[in-house]
Amino acid sequence: MYSAAPFLVRPRRRLALAAGVLLSVLLATGCGTEEPGAGAVWQPGAGGGGTGAPVATTGGTEPAGSAISMSATGDIIMGNAPNRLPPNGGKGFFTSVRKALAADLVMGNLEEPLTVDTGTGKCGANSTRCFQFRAPPEYAAHLRDAGFDLLNQANNHGYDYGPKGYENTQAALEKYDLAHTGAPDQITVVDVKGVKVAVAGFSSYVWSNPLTDIAASKKVVAKAAGMADLVVVQVHMGGEGADKTRVKPGTEMFLGENRGDPVKFSKAMIDAGADLIVGHGPHVLRGMEFYKGRLIAYSLGNFAGGGNSLSNNGRLGWGGVLKVSLKPDGTWAGGSFVSTFMNSSGKPTMDPDDRGLGLMRQLTADDFPKSGATFDDSGKISPPAAG
Repeated sequence: MYSAAPFLVRPRRRLALAAGVLLSVLLATGCGTEEPGAGAVWQPGAGGGGTGAPVATTGGTEPAGSAISMSATGDIIMGNAPNRLPPNGGKGFFTSVRKALAADLVMGNLEEPLTVDTGTGKCGANSTRCFQFRAPPEYAAHLRDAGFDLLNQANNHGYDYGPKGYENTQAALEKYDLAHTGAPDQITVVDVKGVKVAVAGFSSYVWSNPLTDIAASKKVVAKAAGMADLVVVQVHMGGEGADKTRVKPGTEMFLGENRGDPVKFSKAMIDAGADLIVGHGPHVLRGMEFYKGRLIAYSLGNFAGGGNSLSNNGRLGWGGVLKVSLKPDGTWAGGSFVSTFMNSSGKPTMDPDDRGLGLMRQLTADDFPKSGATFDDSGKISPPAAG
């Protein structure tokens, strides 16, 4: 009979550095980015982005051992400037899903720069099968208003407008008190009700931590584990397209690019100290499994494609919000998945038909019959039962 993998229990991590030392770390800036907020621990909703000063904790700390909640989404594109932007300057873009996103720490994968046209767009006049995206810098306000606290830039569109566009995105996020992660060797530590959460972003591109160099990636995660109580890995991995819903062992290729080995990478990061893996990239949902008591969400699909920047045809239009509660030692304390879809204009919208949840249950059962997460009719997530 199958027995579920034992939960990985470890003592609560202690910060090795005194208060005020660098916790949002950028060890290498090979893509020309600056180090924002040096010396700061990001406090969700408390402001202070980019000031360089530690942010005071508001509301005190939770009792020892109390769980914190984190929510995450897949790909977010709010529009494509200059001609494919939502009406009313994007006001109310996330209204439908704001309540679903609510958590102690709200994370999303920002699949576009927030920048003016830098003149260095990656798609030339004669390009074919080339897609580049950008939204105005002030659209960072819509992310803040939706409740987001931290955005991942480690994906194939983070550098669509070159190093300046990347830097402009970071500046726009910081202006609206939003943390960011994803640059090479960047570990962003967020204070969540007194619990330190380290978040690092990975992809197969040089402007991020290296998805395809697992040994190097393990060093980043191990460092993060020494800096915080919990470690979250944001990772853009796997092939793309409506037929890419299945998780299979081995390296995945797309348009000649190595998009990593999602299973091998994810488990290696947990072995190195990660407590949650949040995957995106295929533009479709993929199943979830538990490994050593830690959840791996292989892809959360498309969340937003404003201006019809992303296809909402069939499964490409289905996404969802993942919510996970963890204790400071990484112990699972509950989770849920709620279905969303991109409407005719690409706005994220709650899905009363729960198509995403239905697909997620099917894919998880098919791909991970022993280690897969279980979902009840409300979307509540549980580890597989021992048997």
